[in-house]
Amino acid sequence: MPSKLQKTDPKVFAIIKAEEKRQEENLSLIPSENFFSPAVRKAVGSVVMHKYSEGNVGQRYYEGNENIDELEQLAIDRALKLFRTPKSWGANVQALSGSNANLAVYLAVLDIGDTMMGMYLPDGGHLSHGWSYEPKKTPDPNDLVYEGGSRRVHITSKIFKTVQYKTDPKTRQFDYAEIERIAMKYKPKLIITGGTAYPRDIKYRWIKQIAKKAGALYMADIAHEAGLVAAGVIPSPVGIADIVTMTTHKTLRSGRGAIILAHEDLIKKINRAVLPGLQGGPHNHNIAGICVGLGEALKPNFKRYAQQVVLNAKALAAELSKYDFQLVAGGADKHLILIDLTNKPILGKKFARALALAGIVANFNTMPQETRSPADPSALRVGTPWVTTRGMKQAQMPRIARWMNEVMDIITPWADLPFDKFEEQVKNSKKITKIAKEVKQLCKKYPLDF
Repeated sequence: MPSKLQKTDPKVFAIIKAEEKRQEENLSLIPSENFFSPAVRKAVGSVVMHKYSEGNVGQRYYEGNENIDELEQLAIDRALKLFRTPKSWGANVQALSGSNANLAVYLAVLDIGDTMMGMYLPDGGHLSHGWSYEPKKTPDPNDLVYEGGSRRVHITSKIFKTVQYKTDPKTRQFDYAEIERIAMKYKPKLIITGGTAYPRDIKYRWIKQIAKKAGALYMADIAHEAGLVAAGVIPSPVGIADIVTMTTHKTLRSGRGAIILAHEDLIKKINRAVLPGLQGGPHNHNIAGICVGLGEALKPNFKRYAQQVVLNAKALAAELSKYDFQLVAGGADKHLILIDLTNKPILGKKFARALALAGIVANFNTMPQETRSPADPSALRVGTPWVTTRGMKQAQMPRIARWMNEVMDIITPWADLPFDKFEEQVKNSKKITKIAKEVKQLCKKYPLDF
């Protein structure tokens, strides 16, 4: 029997089925992606999406929210339990995304023009931590502080003064003494840690000491590693940082959305920044998905999953090193690996496209001491959340690393071709097609739960 969607809109149905097939037959190594359970997806597609519920639990501007109140409170309670928050802390689950969550924090604790300090974007920071640049000018890679430029890319750099710290040029890890020096010089009102491509653990207590000394609040953005933090397999900033923000769709595997954790006094301010400061009614279907995902994460098997994510990342990193792939910061402590490709004939953009055509989905990325454009950078970012969700373990990582190396060898003769000509060669390569078929066979052994 055709589904209702297939009858109503066969074009959209066909697109969704095609995406289902792509996800099933390819290996996603993008560390910011994951695959949700049927229960999470069912909750997201439920009737709660129909209800308008501006306001917070018990304080709505619309009638008929008794069930929504119960749902949102359950999500809040599960978040507080999962992340083992102090009793005086609260949670907001209404922010639509990580960027919205971060902006809500800024609006709650900063005034326009205040100074905020986060990680330098090309070194692995995030746009929402304040990014601007000077067109046609490459910053000195050895200068450990960045004050931004005239091109204010993100809203944070338009309404706040943003200062960014970099990683150490030698270790490509945080130099905490240098971060302290920068903080004491610029005296930010808010210091931020977290990002999209930093593969090592962060010393949260050290950053908190720096923030306290500088007279700043400390916000830990754990968007990437939230699930690993929740499971207790890597250090947690909860109870150390003043505020913790996260997305819910990466290692937490709980649908799309965001969570903000902080002391109840701060949460009250943050709630007002979310509504009416930034948003209207919350997306109740997203909150439903988050709530179900948090319930799953509270079960014992989620900790085993999180442990396996880290084990797989470390195993994949070790195998990639055998093929002379240079790992930024020397390896991985969590779920992601950043590969410096400057010792290889092919850099990030071309390598990512070739891998995708071979059935391995990754993303090109900037790296510390980057000298190239973010649109065509030097590095490749990979991670293990999704392949671990499929059930893969350390035993499968050597094969993935070997395929990646084989792709590099196959495409090397086309290194100097323009991108469109390069892509054409890769598409027509029988060797690349062969790897894609092998990847598909491996995926069949570890099917996704549709």
